[in-house]
Amino acid sequence: MNPESLFAVALGITPPWEVEGIEFSKESKRLDIKIGFRRGATFACPVCGADAPAYDTNEKTWRHLNFFQYEAYLTARVPRVKCPNAGCGVKQVQVPWARPGAGFTLLFEALVMALVREMPVKAAAALLGEHDTRIWRVLDHYVQSARAQEDHSEVKRVGIDETSARRGQDYISLFFDLDLRRLLFGTEGKGHETVKAFAEDLKAHKGDPANVTAACIDMSKAFIKGVNAALPNAEITFDPFHLIKHMNDALSQVRAEEARLYPEMMKGSRYAFLKNPENLTEKQDETLTRLCNYRLKTARAYLIKLALQDVYFATTREDAQGRLKAWYSWAIRSQIDQIKTVARTIKNHWNGILTWFDSKLSNGFLEAVNGLIQAAKRRARGYRTTKNLINMAYLIAGKLDFRLPT
Repeated sequence: MNPESLFAVALGITPPWEVEGIEFSKESKRLDIKIGFRRGATFACPVCGADAPAYDTNEKTWRHLNFFQYEAYLTARVPRVKCPNAGCGVKQVQVPWARPGAGFTLLFEALVMALVREMPVKAAAALLGEHDTRIWRVLDHYVQSARAQEDHSEVKRVGIDETSARRGQDYISLFFDLDLRRLLFGTEGKGHETVKAFAEDLKAHKGDPANVTAACIDMSKAFIKGVNAALPNAEITFDPFHLIKHMNDALSQVRAEEARLYPEMMKGSRYAFLKNPENLTEKQDETLTRLCNYRLKTARAYLIKLALQDVYFATTREDAQGRLKAWYSWAIRSQIDQIKTVARTIKNHWNGILTWFDSKLSNGFLEAVNGLIQAAKRRARGYRTTKNLINMAYLIAGKLDFRLPT
């Protein structure tokens, strides 16, 4: 078997295509494989599929998988065909080893997709000897192609959360299927219009916004407005994680105020007040016991926080409502401004908080995914565009079928 035939078999080249020549340069560390076709060969018309002769050709080159440590390239005379059937005209033939408009072969792109799952895109680009912009284009193509095949007709319960694209600046909103635990849609911003964009995307993927019966969100006014407008049949559940976070933030503010007043007394107490009693170290337990004896506001706020957490141990909605009423009565009379603010927030979101005891929906899974996305962003030292961040989110949590060649 001559080298041309050997490489044709290795590359999966079949008639009318054939390997015409091979050039290897040790100095430039490059292998070039020339592909062509015999005079008189016919190709399938890209429009109707009828056999048609070549009309003219255009030479194109694609980066292929490395040949050992050497870069390999395929160069082919790609024909246009003039179909005999009326209406087809002169069309470019599609080569079997690469997608239209790509500068890489399908197998090289499969390698790219394998690498970007395991390392930052910039690191994958450096390993492959390519500019990272080209690698991002490959990732974007496969993410968008896979999403185009998605069927969201069974989506009924969704979770919504936002995550930062850049520190203190841009945000993206992420919409998840809480039953299949997958990312459905990501978009720039965190306003009410993002929910409308999700509803439109849902319809584009065979889903129906009217079929969404539950939405788990934080207490963002924008998300509440968006869900009420775009998902008319969705009952809102406010995520317990975000509610307790509001309470912890208020407790931290109270502690910080008293730490400025009594710096020596409050020294080393920050993390003690953030933990539950069962998670305290011996030293932190001693610190809390000592501070509680001084009747500080921080100590009272800590007890009020624990009481709010106890609401979620209720076995029924009725039991929870009784506990929440008692908690609210205590909190609103606490004479601690930060705690009273949390109490008023809870009163304004009363039904959505109690709905949790029926739906049991939580965005805990979303928070875990958010952590993975932020970890990927840190490893990459940030992304140049929010589009790149959203594509990475799909790669991490979309459970997409990329249909890559093997």
